Amino acid sequence: MLEVIVFATLNGLVTGLLLFMLASGLTLIFSMMGVLNFAHASFYMLGAYFAYSISQKLGFWAGLIVAPLLVGTLGALVERYALRRVHAHGHVAELVFTFGLAFLIEEAVQFFWGADTKNYRSPDLLDFPLFTLFGQDFSAYRGFMITISVAIFIVLYYVLTRSRIGIIIQAAITHPHTVSNLGHNVPLIFMAVFGVGTALAGVAGVIAGPVLTTFPGMAIVLGSIVFVIVVIGGLGSLGGAFVASLMIGLLQSYAIASNLGVPDLLNLLGLEFSKDHPLNDLWTLTLPQIAPVLPFLLLVLVLTFRPTGLAGKREE
Repeated sequence: MLEVIVFATLNGLVTGLLLFMLASGLTLIFSMMGVLNFAHASFYMLGAYFAYSISQKLGFWAGLIVAPLLVGTLGALVERYALRRVHAHGHVAELVFTFGLAFLIEEAVQFFWGADTKNYRSPDLLDFPLFTLFGQDFSAYRGFMITISVAIFIVLYYVLTRSRIGIIIQAAITHPHTVSNLGHNVPLIFMAVFGVGTALAGVAGVIAGPVLTTFPGMAIVLGSIVFVIVVIGGLGSLGGAFVASLMIGLLQSYAIASNLGVPDLLNLLGLEFSKDHPLNDLWTLTLPQIAPVLPFLLLVLVLTFRPTGLAGKREE
């Protein structure tokens, strides 16, 4: 039992922190620009594919550096020459534009790389067990994923809350004319923020590609979960996104690792269905089977009791 709890916790931390890597860029873009980018997970997919191609020639570490830069540059160009024009027409136009951009990126990925799964592997340097517990190995690469995720959170939190750059960025969204009068280029600030946000998605793609496999549908797999995290954490809250990512990662990990079924939970409440009951098939589901649904159930509960999210603030 202890073995299951320990490894479920470790796997939940890895999953949660990986989700945070992806959600952090979306949180940054929304909190600084007020843009909900439906194509964010598509930039994550581009990061994985760019890193795969680069790693074939120059190795994993070159891909880790170059791929996010390419994705961030592409994101900045999208903001400069497309999203900025759409932004003037309101949030609905932004949502439609980014939704269409997601489909465009997916089709481009299939056109250039094909529809098959790519053999994108983790580096040999991290191909060893970091430690062994209960006879099971915890890989060094998973430890590397945790380290990168925590480092991103610390750096972003410091930049946004403790640095002069963070003050300028936050002031640009609420008082753009004042910031402009002080000599700062507000459009350039927004372009840089969008570029950094998409670059963070690219980093997540580079890190996740070897673990979650690199294929054209990888953006769809995590795209909806990322928005669940951002909403649960509170729109625009970096700390809230961090907590929500860990909650969802641990929740799914514990559910998958458990052998409990819905009948077991009902029995704890003193309820029981006979074999000929019409709902009997429904209540024979197990927690591993419903694990993919749990984040959305948590979303419904959070929005019911705290509509602004865990750390969000209601907009006036």
